[in-house]
Formats: sequence, structure tokens, C-alpha cells
Amino acid sequence: MFKAKFITLIFLIAVLIIPIEAKEPGKLINEIVNEASIILSSSDPVESKIIRLNDIAERSVDIDGIGMYTLGKYRKSLNENQKIKYRKLFKSYFLKSFSSRLVDYSDPKINIVSEKKINEKYTIVNTVLEATSKNPEIKIDWRIYTKNPERPLIRDLIVEGLSLARTQKEEFRSILQNNEGDINFLFKSLEEFIIK
Repeated sequence: MFKAKFITLIFLIAVLIIPIEAKEPGKLINEIVNEASIILSSSDPVESKIIRLNDIAERSVDIDGIGMYTLGKYRKSLNENQKIKYRKLFKSYFLKSFSSRLVDYSDPKINIVSEKKINEKYTIVNTVLEATSKNPEIKIDWRIYTKNPERPLIRDLIVEGLSLARTQKEEFRSILQNNEGDINFLFKSLEEFIIK
């Protein structure tokens, strides 16, 4: 009994003392791409693929960070209840948008070209989605938030020079500007997308 407790204590001390290896952004992208490729090339039903793809997104994407960024200046005018509601709606919106776009690919081949550390918080991983008989080659840059090196998260995808987060921000700004900054119109727009 004492020996088992002692071994457990030694194990816990070792885990706490030995530093956790930081995950390199390029390695993160490689793992995500490989995992998604296995899911997409499987014979599983579409609904099952969507659940598994969403699981990857929830683990690897800073959904909350992207959501707050896309609100721009309007996030400052939200009260706590509105922020909670927005975060919940944005997460559902993001996951549906993400999985519905990706599930159409059967076996994407993405190759890492390079990796560039911008600063302590960000690294850009440059990749290329290989051309197929139906689609041309596509350049995709992944903006990785590395403030916590043990848990790097995707903050943006830049597809052929176009930032998806910035595009989303402009779309949301347009909805809010056309409705005098009333967040309820954005809520309604997100809800409609989620339920369709």
C-alpha cells in the first residue's frame, strides 16, 4: 500500500517537474491535416464525419478569439449577457460553416512549404492544397497563436491571400452598420444560418 502511494507520488513529481514539450506550429498543422484526411476519406456517414471534424476544430482553433475579432469595435458595446449569447452563437455558426465546407473533400492533400515566426504570439505556416482533376492548387497560410507554446491554436486561414477572419469581420460589420449597430440583427443572421 505504502509502496504504491510512493510510486504514484514519484510519478506525479516527475510529471510536474519535466517540462511539457511545446508543440511546433508546423507539427500541429500536419497532425490536423492528417487526422482530417483520415476522417474525410473514410466511408463513415456524413453526420459522423461532421462530428469528428468539429472535434478537431474545437481542439485546434481559437474559436472564441476569432469570434471576438470578427465583432471588431462592436464587441466593446456588448453587455455580459450579449457576449455570452454571441460566443455561443458564433461557435455554432463557425463549426457548421467549417464542417460543411470541409466535408465535400474526399481526401485533401496539404503539404507544408514553410514556417515563419512573426513574433512571440504568432507563427505563419505556409501550405499548399494539391491540385486535383477538379480543383487547382490552392495556397493556404495558417496563422497560429503561440502565446501558450504547449497549446498553439489556429487564429486564421489565409486562402490565396484572402484572410477568412477578416472577410468574416467585414461581413458582420456590414450587417451591424446596416442595422444601426443593433447586435440582435447579427444574432438573427447567425441563428438563421445555424438552423438552415
